[in-house]
Amino acid sequence: MLTDFYTLDSYKMAGNGSYTAKIRLNKDHDIFKGHFPGNPVTPGVCMMQIVKELTEEFTGKKLFLKSASNVKFMAIINPFETPELTMSLDISENENDIKVKNTTAFGETIALKMSVNYTNI
Repeated sequence: MLTDFYTLDSYKMAGNGSYTAKIRLNKDHDIFKGHFPGNPVTPGVCMMQIVKELTEEFTGKKLFLKSASNVKFMAIINPFETPELTMSLDISENENDIKVKNTTAFGETIALKMSVNYTNI
């Protein structure tokens, strides 16, 4: 859905549904021209979409956001200053739902923490 917004540089599975992904934001994407001109900020909804897309990649399932809780945007992600992000996803699945706890950071700075529930499409 976020065409050319980011690239997945690498990821590794640590076991028990825990993944660490390294992504790189495309600082030249059109979203940053409007959000905000002269001071680009990565929209929170785009970060939430990246978590969904990574979860789909790691589980091999198409998902729909069912609920989100404890969503905390803790630092501004400027794609020119900090295009490289580390995303930790703890994924647990049951018959119908997938739960994800995410922490997104650049360097030592935590930018996003959230818990989300998806349902299979």
